[in-house]
Amino acid sequence: MGILDNLTPQWIENQYELWKREPEQLSEEWRAFFTGFDLGAAAPAPGTPPAPGSEEALKQSSVQSLIYRYRDIGHLLACTDPLSPCKIEHPLLSLSTFGLDPSDLNKTFHTRRFMKKSATLKDILQVLRSTYCGSVGVEFMHLQDPDERQWLIDRMEPVGNRGEFTREKRLLLLKKLKEAALFERELHKRFPGQTRFSLEGGDVLIPMLDAAVAKAASTGVTDVVFGMPHRGRLNVLCNIFGMPYENMFAEFSDNSEYGVVGEGDVKYHKGFSVDVPGADGGTVHLTLTSNPSHLEAIDPVVQGKCRARQDRIGSDGETRVLPLLIHGDAAFSGQGVVAETLNLSQLAGYRTGGTLHIVLNNQIGFTTSAVDARSSHYATDVAKMVQAPVFHVYGDDAEAVVHVTELAVAYRDRYRKDVVVEVICYRRHGHNEGDEPYFTQPLMYQQIKLRPQLHSLYEMELLAEGFEEDVLKEIENEVVQRLAQAGERQAASVESAFLAHWSGMKPGVAKVAVPTSVPSATLLELSERLARIPDGFTPHPKVAAVLQKRRDAVVKGGPLDWGNVETLAYASLLSSGVSVRLSGQDVRRGTFSHRHSTLFDQESGATYMPLCAVVPERTHFCAFDSMLAEFSVLGFEYGYSLEAPEALTIWEAQYGDFSNGAQVIIDQFLVSGEAKWERSSGLVLMLPHGYEGQGAEHSSARIERFLELAAAGNIQAVYPTTPAQLFHVLRRQMLQPFRKPLILFTPKSLLRHPDCVSRLEELSSGGFREVIAEPAAGASVCQVIICSGKIYYDLLGRIRKEQLQGSALLRIEQLYPLPIEQLRDELQRFPAGVRYTWVQEEPRNMGAWRFIHEPLSELLGSVPRYVGRPDAAAPASGSHRLDRVEQERIVDEALKI
Repeated sequence: MGILDNLTPQWIENQYELWKREPEQLSEEWRAFFTGFDLGAAAPAPGTPPAPGSEEALKQSSVQSLIYRYRDIGHLLACTDPLSPCKIEHPLLSLSTFGLDPSDLNKTFHTRRFMKKSATLKDILQVLRSTYCGSVGVEFMHLQDPDERQWLIDRMEPVGNRGEFTREKRLLLLKKLKEAALFERELHKRFPGQTRFSLEGGDVLIPMLDAAVAKAASTGVTDVVFGMPHRGRLNVLCNIFGMPYENMFAEFSDNSEYGVVGEGDVKYHKGFSVDVPGADGGTVHLTLTSNPSHLEAIDPVVQGKCRARQDRIGSDGETRVLPLLIHGDAAFSGQGVVAETLNLSQLAGYRTGGTLHIVLNNQIGFTTSAVDARSSHYATDVAKMVQAPVFHVYGDDAEAVVHVTELAVAYRDRYRKDVVVEVICYRRHGHNEGDEPYFTQPLMYQQIKLRPQLHSLYEMELLAEGFEEDVLKEIENEVVQRLAQAGERQAASVESAFLAHWSGMKPGVAKVAVPTSVPSATLLELSERLARIPDGFTPHPKVAAVLQKRRDAVVKGGPLDWGNVETLAYASLLSSGVSVRLSGQDVRRGTFSHRHSTLFDQESGATYMPLCAVVPERTHFCAFDSMLAEFSVLGFEYGYSLEAPEALTIWEAQYGDFSNGAQVIIDQFLVSGEAKWERSSGLVLMLPHGYEGQGAEHSSARIERFLELAAAGNIQAVYPTTPAQLFHVLRRQMLQPFRKPLILFTPKSLLRHPDCVSRLEELSSGGFREVIAEPAAGASVCQVIICSGKIYYDLLGRIRKEQLQGSALLRIEQLYPLPIEQLRDELQRFPAGVRYTWVQEEPRNMGAWRFIHEPLSELLGSVPRYVGRPDAAAPASGSHRLDRVEQERIVDEALKI
């Protein structure tokens, strides 16, 4: 930008007059500037622009400011709303605002960074108005990279934001519009009154997506992963993904048992995948991700799936895999996970090379009008936080929609950034087909009722331009015939979900014991390699000491703490070809400074990951400190796990309670995705848990919530009490022939507890023990204390300290699926007549008690005694002193015989 670009002509004139009167009042730079003006004005060269300071020079500057202003806010005059009259003028864009008037229209002005070096004001205005104030409005001047702005200008202004459409391209556009509209008409005719969340009013989405896929393929994309809400989903499934019409009709007839897996889901939540023709004879794989009614919750899941595919491909991954998200206007502006997902877009551990966002703006959210749905001017304003260009386009101008979609895909391909296309349209029916929209939006629906359908409008446009009527009618007849024939066919079979990278996995909950031990020699070798620090790298002295201590513990047979064994578990998997991805807040060091998976050079700030020293070719170890969010990051990791069953994918909460912020992902995807959509996940959630007197939000990982959600073998909930148990359960997660989410309740204070250690032989032999029973010290058993997790060490410490006798301790290490047979075997070892007590740190209405007392009662023949905190509304006390007093009371009561 030049010095005059953002200065008003009047201000420059005033400064010039001041310079002539009192030059010392101006800075040295401005004095030199105006001196140059006068020198230039004294002897102008023929054909050069007028001298600065003259009226012509000021108008010249005004024209340049006008060009900038149109690029900046021309979208405010764009005619993009099919239900509202187009604006003609805007005060900030009037000629008088720039000191210009109609007499200047035929004058020629010199321009900078415009398509012509000189042009009349009339021609300049024509270009600007057609580009920025027609069917397309563009917000792009907030982009801080001038190259990006100029790239867009060079592709918009020369064509007036209108694409080039051949005869064949126009006929294809009409065909896709016909498919969209006639599909909805057929469903309405066959299944009147059934909910389908019709696309009508936003029919242009179908040719828009068709164009997006074709353009993406031409840039080298081989995979497009879609995420979208329910509206228009059935139309997209059939007319973009090619799902057979007969299968969709079978869904509506409710006779599609072939497609029901587990508990199933409604048809407008289901996913699909298919290969479609791409560029140069290749194919593009399209995936529509299954998602629930939490409209935008799918956003980070799609990103995670894409990142996993990109990681598998390698350096070319971002070029070949495109995330494509379709949003409603109310959800895009209203749901916070949208902003979270946008914030992930350029972070090293989560970027996917840019997402194409399509906002289908039907100007109403269920029954809520835009004025009540957002405080921002546009539904898309949140996207500007990541400097994404935003195109607003008239939904009934199909060619304009296709043009900006192709431009958006090209922008994403060049700059690897998010880009947004907002299609302003409407909803022809209510929220669903049984809803009455006139109750709440009578004026809007009076207009909608009178509007012709888009395919008819476009057909009339083509007829007016000379297209043969019989050719256009044949397109409609062909679509009608395909729909009619589909109604006479049986539904086709659906491919299993366990294909491609899932082909070696099995669905279900097979009870299989898998060997998880690792030879001592292998662990010794791994430990040696993990302790080596590259030459020239300067770690923090304390961290260097930790690494050496870990190595010595393995080599000398000393006690192995939690951080050491966790690292050995990863190393053993990595060395055998299993990639590991660890993500969450502060995971590289570890919230409790126990992990140190990434070392930082104290002089240069460079990083080094010791685990990378044991990684073979085509295997990866990644640890990413996430942004401060749980919803989107857990959704991302869930999506990653869906796509990468061969990798150990872990999300760790900074504190276990922080999983609360991701409850939608847990409820709607993690624990129910396999039952609803046959989509398995091996995602591991590490949730630090334990009562340390740190208040409600730093105590409980809400064990009870996960147990409440556990059914039909959908998850594994484990509370390991030793490093060796952690070692074996992490390895079991990858070695068992199926994938289930693993909810891993991990400790805080036990990370450095002197008793919470393991020996090398515990890693090189045995496996994960779902139940661990210990006999009573000294005399015969009077009572059996059953517990889980950290409270075991409080009980053990008191028994040892006071040399108590008569109490045997039994730890349940796996809370779900509850190991009934192992429990029965262990309990049968104790004599009849002993007292059984369940002890937990958590309040009575939390923790495992309400889920475990029934099976324990069946095994024991009576209800065990409960010892723990009483019912509470919050997980723990905010007073450290009171918390410790309560903890001591629990131990006292439990050990009282």
